[in-house]
Amino acid sequence: MSVSTLEDFVKNCRNIYGAAFNYMYPSSDPFKRVEEPELFLKAPTDFITEGQSIKIPNGFTVIEEVTLGVIIGNICKKVNVEDALDYVGGYCVAFDMTAINELQKNISQKVPWTTSKSFDTSCPVSGFITKEAIPDPNNVELFATINGKLQQNGSTSELRFTAAELISFISQQHTLEPNDVILIGTPPVAGTVRAGDAIIGGIKGGVTIKFDVKDD
Repeated sequence: MSVSTLEDFVKNCRNIYGAAFNYMYPSSDPFKRVEEPELFLKAPTDFITEGQSIKIPNGFTVIEEVTLGVIIGNICKKVNVEDALDYVGGYCVAFDMTAINELQKNISQKVPWTTSKSFDTSCPVSGFITKEAIPDPNNVELFATINGKLQQNGSTSELRFTAAELISFISQQHTLEPNDVILIGTPPVAGTVRAGDAIIGGIKGGVTIKFDVKDD
């Protein structure tokens, strides 16, 4: 698919996949024995772009989680890891906004994460980043700040499962389509955001995004 078509991924996306627990945390992390990708879904209506505000739903305690988003460029079904990056059309910087109080409830009750991961404005993203601008998605330095204070800092080299492995894994059961987005994981340590905060996330030396936070 042409780059010009993928530039409208926010408008054309049908599926947002997220990878949970996908960074190497200290050995005390209770989820350290992840043997295959743990996935969640967001709705495409969760997207917002710069100039719009993140809105915190009533009763939610929300954290920011900066991540690299992989944008699929071609129809992708049952691909192997070695070929998976051939199906990437580009990238974006994203925040996976998470209602942490709801997530704790979801985990304890062993129910899907829908209420904690997918709500209006829960997926702020940058514009389209060309594939050529990120020649190696396994070596991208990500950061996030809250009100100017560094909150997150890490590299995609620390992922449990690489972008290629995630694409291959998802494609075994789901046909990935152009403009689908995969949020590949967030580095430590996500921070709580409140109304009035301003958050910035991005790639060191590259694309950044800034959003303000409001109560819904």
